[in-house]
Amino acid sequence: MIKIAYIGAGSLQFGPVIVQDILMSDVLTGNDLEIHLMDIERSHLDHVVKHGTYVSQKLSRNTKIFATTDRDEAIKNAHFVICALEKDRNVFWSQDFHIPRKYGFKQVYGENGGVGSLFHALRNIKVIMELARSMEKLCPNATLLNFSNPEHKICEAVTRLTTIKTVGLCHGVFMGREQLSQLLEVSLDDLQTKACGINHFTWFQEVKQKSSGEDLYPKLKEIELQGDWLAQWHEIALGRILFRRFGQWPSPASNHYGEYLRWAEEFVIPQLQFFYDPAEGHPWENNQIPEGVYTVDRVDYEREWTKDWNKKLLPVGSTEEIQLENEDGSFKSSGEIATLIMESIISDKKQWLEAVNMPNMGAIPNLPDELVVEAPAYADASGIKLVSMEPIPEGIAATIRLHASIHQLLVEAYQEKSKDKLLQAILLEPTVNSYRNAIDMCNEMLELQKEVLPEIN
Repeated sequence: MIKIAYIGAGSLQFGPVIVQDILMSDVLTGNDLEIHLMDIERSHLDHVVKHGTYVSQKLSRNTKIFATTDRDEAIKNAHFVICALEKDRNVFWSQDFHIPRKYGFKQVYGENGGVGSLFHALRNIKVIMELARSMEKLCPNATLLNFSNPEHKICEAVTRLTTIKTVGLCHGVFMGREQLSQLLEVSLDDLQTKACGINHFTWFQEVKQKSSGEDLYPKLKEIELQGDWLAQWHEIALGRILFRRFGQWPSPASNHYGEYLRWAEEFVIPQLQFFYDPAEGHPWENNQIPEGVYTVDRVDYEREWTKDWNKKLLPVGSTEEIQLENEDGSFKSSGEIATLIMESIISDKKQWLEAVNMPNMGAIPNLPDELVVEAPAYADASGIKLVSMEPIPEGIAATIRLHASIHQLLVEAYQEKSKDKLLQAILLEPTVNSYRNAIDMCNEMLELQKEVLPEIN
């Protein structure tokens, strides 16, 4: 019997499609499979169970699907634990995004990098470390497949402080591959790539055409130089500058890798993302989340002039709608690799993984061993092993090593309940330019989020 526990399965964005991926797998469903779905929001959980039951029946699977609000019941004796947690995402993100900028720290977001990401990380580390410690007691040999951000900071807390085998999963590198495919006019199936770095700050060391073996970097350089600067500006303008200066194409997009750089604001459009009228209240007070808070790509500027602004605001728990079925009625794969990993471990079939987040342990020679990096890997019954990569160019590596120190200090701040260590991490953050403001910002965030942050003294 194979038992998969899915913690945070009530996510209407990821829950149905991840369960669907599992049920589409002949390898996993070929065994006596149980899927245990857990969430504290029962109504959302029931929606995911309903969809899973529908998929199971349509595919004639003999899989048992259980739902519970009890985390320990879900993970007991599990072989795999999938984690996708985020409490009141848009409300707390709006704090992570806005408060540091109020103090003059011009971060791009504050999701995976930037000052706000430290508080984003602490909130999720608190919950996921509780999960990992329960796993040590109830399913110590299980693999934790984490989808929650900030991937690297969370996975580093789990790998440094527990014995649980942990891998962080993100589709960022796949976004970079899609950019390369479009620019080079080479199909994704014919594109051979290797990328590494840290989550949302990865760099392609290899870009080749599978069918010919041709190195496509010379062609990419020509194409980039010919490109109109405003073409896909919000998506790749910063990436083009980084490519010119450091010689490798970054992923996933400007609005993500820009979080790690002090000067990124020159090449992204943060003003709209951070716009609201504070005289009418803050988003975390009135739950009125501006639609551009995460990305401006989908903001519709051609709109009617109307006072009914509520229809232009994001509800607290809003998520991007995901299509679950193709036009012919067949089920769509999410493109996430969690199912591939579980299949390879169960079947002992060696599987190439384009990008996973795990402790470096020498895979990237000029980065610290304990730093959780993002790199390609192979998986089989023996587990997941990162592929050996070339050293990262020093200009990139220097930036990553700074963030490696920030990650370490953040984990120590959590472990030691230390405000001093948290302040050290904040003061190292590239966008911080004032000691006084750093202290004031830290105090405000600790007070504002005290109900969801771990204990910090």
